Amino acid sequence: MISRWLRLGGTAVLLGVLATGCFTERKNEGARLYKQTCANCHGEQGQGLRRLIPPLAGADYLKQHRAELPCLIRRGYKGQMVVNGVDYNQVMPGNEPLTDSQITNILNYIQTAWGNKGEVYTIREVSQQLGACNGSDGQ
Repeated sequence: MISRWLRLGGTAVLLGVLATGCFTERKNEGARLYKQTCANCHGEQGQGLRRLIPPLAGADYLKQHRAELPCLIRRGYKGQMVVNGVDYNQVMPGNEPLTDSQITNILNYIQTAWGNKGEVYTIREVSQQLGACNGSDGQ
């Protein structure tokens, strides 16, 4: 009986280790994708660039425009934007090659990095919001 429990316990530990290994590549995907696609403009710490590029760290815009953020990442943005009471009016390029899943990971990274305490997104939510700008790829 004891050896059976040890085998079951060992199997459970092994499955846990294997499952963890399956997800390690995706664990930091949001941070990795942010660094690749967003940090050049918004900064490594989401600080933005003076009055040219808005910050993401502590940005009131994230909460006020939650439903628009997936389309903003997919399609980009042109025109005036107010973040933390400061006017910005630069062009933000879109990221068409990103999948819905990748956009979800970027948004969740931004929502929880640099002291931000935003509500995380689900992929279903992001795909639905991307439908508003014909931007969902279903992935």
